[in-house]
Amino acid sequence: MSSSILLGITGGISAYKIPSLVRLMVKAGMNVQVVMTLSASKFVTPMTLATLSGNPVYCDMWGERDRPSVEHIFLADAARIAIIAPATANFIGKLAHGIADDMLTTVMMAFNKPVLIYPAMNINMYNNPILKENLERLMSLGYQVMAPEKGDLACGWVGEGRMPEPEAIFLEVKRRLAPRDMDGLRVLVTAGPTEEPLDPVRFLTNRSSGKMGVAIAKRALQRGAKVCLVSGPLKVSVPVGVDHIKVRTALEMMEKVLELFHESDMVFKAAAVADFRPEFTCREKIKKGDLDPTVNLICNPDILATLGSKKWPDQVLVGFAAETTDPIENARVKLKKKNVDILVLNDVTQPGAGFDCDTNVVRLLFRNGDEEQLSLMSKEDVADKIISRAIEMRRHSRER
Repeated sequence: MSSSILLGITGGISAYKIPSLVRLMVKAGMNVQVVMTLSASKFVTPMTLATLSGNPVYCDMWGERDRPSVEHIFLADAARIAIIAPATANFIGKLAHGIADDMLTTVMMAFNKPVLIYPAMNINMYNNPILKENLERLMSLGYQVMAPEKGDLACGWVGEGRMPEPEAIFLEVKRRLAPRDMDGLRVLVTAGPTEEPLDPVRFLTNRSSGKMGVAIAKRALQRGAKVCLVSGPLKVSVPVGVDHIKVRTALEMMEKVLELFHESDMVFKAAAVADFRPEFTCREKIKKGDLDPTVNLICNPDILATLGSKKWPDQVLVGFAAETTDPIENARVKLKKKNVDILVLNDVTQPGAGFDCDTNVVRLLFRNGDEEQLSLMSKEDVADKIISRAIEMRRHSRER
């Protein structure tokens, strides 16, 4: 992603978190241009931010630089989006009333693209009616005011006023900059393992972390879709904005997925659903001496095959297969047998693939017989590839 970001920093204590945000954005390929108030420079140095961003940092209007006198116009024109984090009550008041008495407020007066404002301050300051009126004025003018979090504040109070963590701000920026090629689409994703209980403390499960399914949910959300994620227990957090339904067993997942299936335009079945469950589940913990070493298992329903038998013409169904032996042959059989449009083959014996990894190596098998081998890449990049192919397939289906 090559995107120019204007990052405005004002003089609040949470400015100390901003270097981490800059690192995340630069790592994602964003060009970050920092403009900070002189007060902000008391909390984090311009040198730190210049080193991390790779760009000069602007703190005042009158620095001795061999630059044009209309730098504020160039800065405003170059960026696709502006982020003000943290945004103090003082800055908010000045921006709301058109006061441009430093570099940041002057740049913002010339900025005519999306602006995300992250207020951060003491709870009493945040609840002050003057501040509330200023925020409402900014929102009426088209600025996007992001709600602060609740929690421990630097002043010792507890309540609203915390700036979100850098990771949350980064994801929001990334979502705003992503191609909006899924606007209006309803997407259903399943992720993680299921747990099939023997008794209240023991269960059968597998090694799935849910990272692949969550990556698909995140990228679909960032590309504009309305996303519902049905998952078993996850080892990763779910992005804000995703409708998350938690289940435990295969039967519970089956029930929820069938409820949502027919109102979904695309379905990505990335969950590692247990094939079997114990025939009987005890209500109380089985004592060690009473535990039968033989456990009778019965088959769980095949959720993917059930969906394949119910899918409607314009709906895109994507399945996943984790294999260790004859992976391509087994995947080709599953593709036809389960009536899916795309089958994502994951040979879990390959380095960098499989469970608990942040990377993956997959092969995409398509209904028309085509196949595409992807190289080793992050699960988020794999998610983007899968989503793009699903979008292409849906478009071709609707054109026929």
